Amino acid sequence: MADQTNKIGEQLKAAADNMKHSAEKLSATGAELGTRLLDQAEANTREAFAAIRAATQAKDASEVIKIQGDYLRDQGARAMTQAREISEMITGFGREMMGQMTKRD
Repeated sequence: MADQTNKIGEQLKAAADNMKHSAEKLSATGAELGTRLLDQAEANTREAFAAIRAATQAKDASEVIKIQGDYLRDQGARAMTQAREISEMITGFGREMMGQMTKRD
């Protein structure tokens, strides 16, 4: 009976440790995700202002249209890349958490 009680105690401790590790990882991942989103917003803002500056220095309307088209094309590509980065980050975290939850000793 004492062996079984000890075994249950060890299993409960392992589960608590696993939950603590998961909570710590969740917190770290949340901070990393927030930082990545801020970095992306900063890059997008910087590119938008660069396009605005270029448009204000354009010699004619066709140059403005080209600058706008280039900006929209580049921003679309940037958005796809950024979405992929965030998705991979979240997916990786999910896989790691599922691995932790289903880990067998």
